[in-house]
Amino acid sequence: MSKYVILYNPMSGNGSGKTKAEQIPMPEGTTAEFWDITKITDYRSFLEKLPEDSRLVLCGGDGTLNRFVNDTADLKRPKGILFAPSGTGNDFLNDIGFPENGLVELDQYIAHLPQVTVNGKTGYFLNGIGFGIDGYCCEEGDKQREAGKKDINYTTIAITGLLFHFKPRTATVTVDGVTKTFRKVWIAPTMNGRCYGGGMIPTPGQDRLHNDTVSLMLMYGKGRLKTLMVFPSIFKGEHVKHTEMVEIMTGKEITVKFDQPTALQIDGETVRNVTEYSVKSAALV
Repeated sequence: MSKYVILYNPMSGNGSGKTKAEQIPMPEGTTAEFWDITKITDYRSFLEKLPEDSRLVLCGGDGTLNRFVNDTADLKRPKGILFAPSGTGNDFLNDIGFPENGLVELDQYIAHLPQVTVNGKTGYFLNGIGFGIDGYCCEEGDKQREAGKKDINYTTIAITGLLFHFKPRTATVTVDGVTKTFRKVWIAPTMNGRCYGGGMIPTPGQDRLHNDTVSLMLMYGKGRLKTLMVFPSIFKGEHVKHTEMVEIMTGKEITVKFDQPTALQIDGETVRNVTEYSVKSAALV
């Protein structure tokens, strides 16, 4: 008899993580063992003690995946890891597609990942690095959550930010040694996949299994109303038609510097007061 060892994030899906973990479809004759992933402090010991007939299953969202790949980066992971989504954004699955049986074979997607360095810390990421209005949205969402609000509308945050609160930055961008400066930058994400931010497609041509390069997208140069008019098209990847204010740059090594501190997000997790981040594609890691 085989066993599923299910690591769940109790906070994912607005607190429904454990319930969704218990609903994971399993082959007939398979037993389940449940672990709260937030309470695992020694992954080396945990992985070494996995029964030989077991299969590891991660249940959570993009943040859960990010945490797992970083916590186990220097360890020998078991083969055949599965992923069962229970998050709210699910950008990883928005990119690769939702499986019919609800489970994704993870190995090929986490074997080779790009690295980001920000505020002196380096880690891996699966989907993307958001800098600009997207980081602002995550920061404002965190503030609302800390204040006790549960129904957080990121679209509303983005619209009010574009219209009133977020001030565009001047960005100095270096891609594979070539440096350019962009003024009035509203958003400057570097992507491993196509999707982030709950369904936005900033880099529709990026392939997460093409490990040689990552892609940077800049939306820049225009005022608030024009930017607000074009911004919704990013949810279909159609913003790239607006070449007068959108540019995509692809390379192995990318650095973005803003002239003022700005919030940044890594696979949905907020980092505040950032002036610079740098990314290396998996080919350089």
